[in-house]
Parts: sequence; structure tokens; C-alpha cells
Amino acid sequence: MRRYGDWGTADQLFCSLGSFMRRCLFRFLSVGPIPNHLAFIMDGNRRYSKKKNLEEGTGHKDGFSSLMSILNYCYELGVKYVTIYAFSIENFKRQPCEVQNLMDLLLDKINGLLKEQSIVNQYGIRVYFIGNLKLLSDPVRVAAERAMMATANNTNAVLLVCVAYTSGDEIVHAIQYSCKQKLDGNQAVNADKACKGVINGIKGSCDDKDEAEASKACRIEQKEQIQGEHPIMNSVDIEKHMYMAVAPDPDVLIRSSGETRLSNFLLWQTNNCLLYSPAALWPEIGLWHLVWAVLNFQRNHSYLEKKKKQS
Repeated sequence: MRRYGDWGTADQLFCSLGSFMRRCLFRFLSVGPIPNHLAFIMDGNRRYSKKKNLEEGTGHKDGFSSLMSILNYCYELGVKYVTIYAFSIENFKRQPCEVQNLMDLLLDKINGLLKEQSIVNQYGIRVYFIGNLKLLSDPVRVAAERAMMATANNTNAVLLVCVAYTSGDEIVHAIQYSCKQKLDGNQAVNADKACKGVINGIKGSCDDKDEAEASKACRIEQKEQIQGEHPIMNSVDIEKHMYMAVAPDPDVLIRSSGETRLSNFLLWQTNNCLLYSPAALWPEIGLWHLVWAVLNFQRNHSYLEKKKKQS
């Protein structure tokens, strides 16, 4: 009769064999281009609970286990940036008890990231929480800020967790800050020009006019010059103020459950991004879904690079 200890030895053997085979597979994939940035919409946690007749909230816990496995695979493969859509601003419209359960789960997992044996410390990952963090409860926001500070010196890889996020909110935020920066910059230039040049302009080019007309003419000339040197705004100004400005645009966006909607996620950044939508619900996502996404990326790599150069 097989003893309990024998089963444990067999499990360790199979785990070691599986890890070895996975490393061999990743070595094979690394012959081709590897995505620098993968983004995930983790869809289907609630449907998974209903499908398996599980208690409410179990799907999200199982989904977190899938996330940890996927992150481990990504960083083993050499993916530098991983972005996950953890909680949309629209999710605040769900039932209060469900929102609270999600916030409690999020708080617990954020605190778990700071433990010594966590994946963050294992791979040297810097963590960013992306979104309108003011909308989060105080304990979750404080925990997120603490995690970002604790991992600020990590440089091997980056994990971006989008919470209280929608792309629409991100774009509005970026435009508002861009306008404020341009307005403040133009006011500073105006003040500097006024101190250094207006009086000389009045005395030089406007000698034959009375003082009031000379001052008006010089102000108009000054305004036209400043507007020519400092355009109101362009796309580069907006991109600098995006929440996602800390990372390059994603190469592949993976949405589970077979859905092809972006659901207000990274709309600005996915213009030249490959979309992969496996039918599996998020807790069912595994290694082979990731491998297939990478193979699709490699097959379309030359086309994607060409589109990036054209944009």
C-alpha cells in the first residue's frame, strides 16, 4: 500500500518535471520576438461561480490564483510589463455588498504583495496602481500607496494594476492637466516677456505712436509670437499626463470569456495592439492560453511593427 509520504514525493517530482518542460517551452518561444507588454481584462469571474455552483465571491478568489500563475509565466518568459484591469469605475455601480467584498479581497491581496515570499520580491517587480485612486476607500488607497513605495526601487519587471480606472476618465484627466500646464506655462512666458521686452518694444518700433496705441500694438505682437512658439496642446502633451505614461503601449491585450469589447480599457494605448479573446473564463485561463497569445503575436509581429512606424 502506498504511504502518504510517497504521494508527496510523487507530487514534487511532477511539479519539477512540469517546471522543466515549461522552461524548455519558453526557451523555444524565446527564439522569436517576445511581447514587451501584455495587458489583461480578467473577465468571467462571476460567470465561473455560477457555472460551478460556487458561493458568491469564490470566482474572484479563484481568478486571483489564475492571475498569480499567469504573472509567474509572464515574468519567466521575459515579459517586462504586465497590466491587469482589476476594478473599473463602473464596478462601483454594482451591489454595495459585492463592491465591499471586492475591496476587502483587493486589500488582502495588496498586503500580500509586500510579503517576503511574494511574486513581487521573487522577480523584483515594481508595482503601480493606475486610476483615480481618490475613489478607493482609505484602507485600500493607503495600502496601494504603501505597495508602490515599497517596490519603487525594483527594476526587473513592472506590474500595473488598474483600479478605479476607465480610459475615459484617464483621457479627461490627461486633457485637464495638459491644459493647466499650458496655461501656467504661457502665463509665465507672458510675465517674463512683459518684464523684458514690452517696454523696449514700445520705445523702439512704436516711437511714432502715442503711449496707449503703442502698448496695445506691442501686446498684440507679443501674443502672436507667444502663440506661435507655444501651441495650445498636442497629443504628446496629453500622453505625458496619462495614468499609463509610466509604461509603453501594450503589444497584446488578452480578454478572457471570448468577449472582444475593450470595456473602456486602454482605448488610447491599443491602437496598434493585438487582441486575443480565448473562450475560457478568467479562472480557467492557463499556460496554453498565454502560449497561444505569444505565438499569435510572433506571427503578426512584422505587420504590427509596420503599423507602429506608420502611426
